[in-house]
Amino acid sequence: MKTDIILAGVGGQGILSIAAVLGSAAITNNLYMKQAETHGMSQRGGDVQSHARLSDRPVYSDLIARGTADIILSVEPMEALRYLPYLKEDGYVVTSSAPLVNVPDYPPLEALREALEALPRRVIVDAEALAREAAGNARASNVVMLGAASPFIEIPFEYLERGVIAIFERKGDGVTDMNLKALRAGRQFAREHAG
Repeated sequence: MKTDIILAGVGGQGILSIAAVLGSAAITNNLYMKQAETHGMSQRGGDVQSHARLSDRPVYSDLIARGTADIILSVEPMEALRYLPYLKEDGYVVTSSAPLVNVPDYPPLEALREALEALPRRVIVDAEALAREAAGNARASNVVMLGAASPFIEIPFEYLERGVIAIFERKGDGVTDMNLKALRAGRQFAREHAG
């Protein structure tokens, strides 16, 4: 089993939390994971991307070559399109539909939507709305996105649930439960709406 994931978004959207859950899921279940340095996190609103490689065998490089990523998991639609060169031919793009307009020349929303919907394998979810509906808090939208990518990550879903518990339990049962609901809601959405 092996899954290479490009994590993409904008500073402050929870990319590091997604990576932490993936890392915990890997480590506590005797899997290997390499994660490349996350770029852009020092500036809220700036481009953030990271490479995450999960496997049941040793992983020797933390970088994902262009054209080889199994998943682009993006919490922002323009960032999903920015990293398309990394996606392999039969890979999935899993992205939030909610834009974070942080540059003056941000593309028209309709053009973004059309480009994303033209992709053969994609999940496009309004993660903030789903997080509010399922978990009661839009701040869990990043975990909704991880849940939406989960059907395409080659590890048992329970590993991700355990990863959420490990990362959020120190914040209390309410936060942990909220994030578990978000994870499960994202997974259910992907199962029903994957293109």
